[in-house]
Amino acid sequence: MSGGASGAPPGTAGTRGTVVQVGAGLGGALMALLLGRAGFTVRAFEMRPDPRRGPLVGGRSINLALSARGLDALARVGLLDRVLETGVPMRGRMIHDAHGGTAYQPYGTEAAHANHSVSRADLNVILLDAASKEPNVRFAFGRKCVGVDPDIPAATFENAAGAEDAAGTGAPETVRADVVLGTDGAFSVVRRRMQRLDRFDFSQDYLSHGYKELTIPPGPGGSFLMEKNVLHIWPRGGYMMIALPNRDGSFTCTLFWPHEGPNSFAVLRTPDDVERFFGREFPDATALLPDIAGQYMANPVGSLLTIRCRPWHHRGRVALLGDACHAVVPFHGQGANCAFEDCVVLDEVLRETAGPPDWERVFTRFEALRKVNADALAVLSLANFVEMRDHTASKAFRARKAIEKALYRLFPASFMPQYMMISFSRIPYAETIDRARRQGRILKAAASAAGLLVLLAVLLIVARR
Repeated sequence: MSGGASGAPPGTAGTRGTVVQVGAGLGGALMALLLGRAGFTVRAFEMRPDPRRGPLVGGRSINLALSARGLDALARVGLLDRVLETGVPMRGRMIHDAHGGTAYQPYGTEAAHANHSVSRADLNVILLDAASKEPNVRFAFGRKCVGVDPDIPAATFENAAGAEDAAGTGAPETVRADVVLGTDGAFSVVRRRMQRLDRFDFSQDYLSHGYKELTIPPGPGGSFLMEKNVLHIWPRGGYMMIALPNRDGSFTCTLFWPHEGPNSFAVLRTPDDVERFFGREFPDATALLPDIAGQYMANPVGSLLTIRCRPWHHRGRVALLGDACHAVVPFHGQGANCAFEDCVVLDEVLRETAGPPDWERVFTRFEALRKVNADALAVLSLANFVEMRDHTASKAFRARKAIEKALYRLFPASFMPQYMMISFSRIPYAETIDRARRQGRILKAAASAAGLLVLLAVLLIVARR
């Protein structure tokens, strides 16, 4: 139906209830799959075209790094092996200095300690294909959400501008359900409507840095022109470039630079500026980047922001998930992993009882479990940006990481480096901060004790002489 309400009345259709989802990106597609398998009728609407009919359109990076939390979610829905076949494991960092020298820093202590570089578009397609096989899940692409009524609840959609495959007649369509779920990203339409509700807190903080992507093409026969199974980092203090491997032998490079000031996007205005800067700062990468000036001038600069809000739901009728309620900067590679973990936790809460759920209780429980950890991840992600760009090249940093890994090998049950807790476990993000602080105090105490023992030994030797 168009121009009015459509869909079955809430709670019918022989299921546990009806859900309208706004957004069918990574988190939205996985949530639709989980909801469908849990017995809910789901109608999911996405503003962008169907990625199964063409390339993904939008401002997001084409790569992401899947780690333990995301891998666990994919394993739960039987898609892990299929996704891993499309990606490249990264077992550590390769640090590139300004002279072209490199130093390898493993992430963990065993082969399983790896992040997996995967295509965002390929992953989205895999999830959409799986969710579309559920008989009670339907997707509509090219449909833009233009309104949300949080009290009915209902959402209104119309054809997105330029959408050739829009699943609608063009007239506005209002769809009712038991719940409207906002999985529509950092600039969520659902959240914007919730921001008009009483006592809704919201903040967004833009980083002074932006990002731009470039591509190192594959070598002859699809070969990799740099080390394959690593995340490449060119740390330069205050800014950096990274490169993630792709299955076809190419690398996606991402520049993280200030928007303004020296050594920023603002000062590179001409092709000559670009070539001189890259030749000086990234000489080994420049040799592998064809038409570096042309790529640089053609590709846009994206912004980086952190979003926090509360509450994540309204009277059990409208709720938010993923970037819609907790977008973070990408420097721990945890955005998609955190969104996938959101989906797993919400699914677990829903499965605690059979039949139609008490959505107010479900969303209250979900927010209590996830908000503290989403806030912790925001802090961790900002801190890791400083670590990646300013510290990874230092000998002191490498020495500290080596000590942490040695302690983990000796005491795996009681000591785990923070990076490993975040990437290679499902220890809650907030708990990783607490554990890392406790471990840091122990290391400082041990270092002080060791220093005291050395001093006593020296004094004893002097006294004997």
